[in-house]
Amino acid sequence: MLATAAVAAMAMAMPNEADACTRVNYHGADSTYVIARCLDWKTPIPTNLYVYPRGVEKESSDQPGAIKWKSKYGAVYAVGYDGGITEGMNEKGLVVNGLFCKGTVYSNPDTEGRPPMSLAMFVGWLLDLNATTDECVEVLQKHDFNIGGATFDGGTVSALHWGITDASGKSVIVEFDNGVIRIHDMGDYYAMTNDPQWPSMTAILDYWNAVGGTDMLPGTVRSSDRCTRANFFAHHVEATADADLAVNIARSVLVNSCVPYTYLIQGEPNVSSTQWRSYADIKHRRYFFDIVTNFGIYYIDLQKCDLKAGAPIMKLDTTKETKLMGEANHAMKKSPGFTPMY
Repeated sequence: MLATAAVAAMAMAMPNEADACTRVNYHGADSTYVIARCLDWKTPIPTNLYVYPRGVEKESSDQPGAIKWKSKYGAVYAVGYDGGITEGMNEKGLVVNGLFCKGTVYSNPDTEGRPPMSLAMFVGWLLDLNATTDECVEVLQKHDFNIGGATFDGGTVSALHWGITDASGKSVIVEFDNGVIRIHDMGDYYAMTNDPQWPSMTAILDYWNAVGGTDMLPGTVRSSDRCTRANFFAHHVEATADADLAVNIARSVLVNSCVPYTYLIQGEPNVSSTQWRSYADIKHRRYFFDIVTNFGIYYIDLQKCDLKAGAPIMKLDTTKETKLMGEANHAMKKSPGFTPMY
């Protein structure tokens, strides 16, 4: 208890992050799982939705020795700046979300000679070729690539970790620790945020679980506080099999850990506010998108998309479609695809 209390105290002393994202795993009834996440940043990150069919040839980088593959599964991607896949869900119900993690170090001398893997394509590579969390873990444990990527937003380095969940509800967190991949089974934890890295975060969550969230929960926008609130409420809401209700419950849990839009802290000019949220209904293969400055929430129904090899790539331009609500398959247009920011 003393050790976990010390970790919690250290987390309370951490400055407010500029990369305040939250991911919630909602466990419903009858194999109902919803992955809810928010993307928080100091400025808007233009993010469009793409649906890619099976059989599309891709590569991990524009550098020599890049990995090349042909997609086995169709998927919906959220693509930031029209240049990099932030997250997505494939037709098998595999969901991968990238969140900032300042402690991330991707490379070391041992990885430098391995095939290059751009962060812009990493999520797509996992979604295109894998159906389950275990398959992703097996691929990642080989670590036969060297990951890196372009900076964005004036030189910001994309230091990330990833949450992965499949149709069975199995979830892991993938982190890079000085070039070494660490894969953590989430077990009975239902939320992740940013820093600290997962082993230290679980100590904080265990501390607050012992305190008891019914009487007291931390309320700031710090990463550890947001993770604590999300984890507590995700464990204490109704487990429903109703698809629409499940998404709305997951949404309500997530919003409780979001940062209000335009929120600022004196002396912390880079504190982040929530720009958009997504909800992946794994069982029904519906991917919801919720831009905070829009009035409506809409979704792509993957089960209604043409994912056969040779089908066109489809794009939903979120800057043009600002008044959508409900199913938005009709708003997608044929597209050549996005151009990766390698």
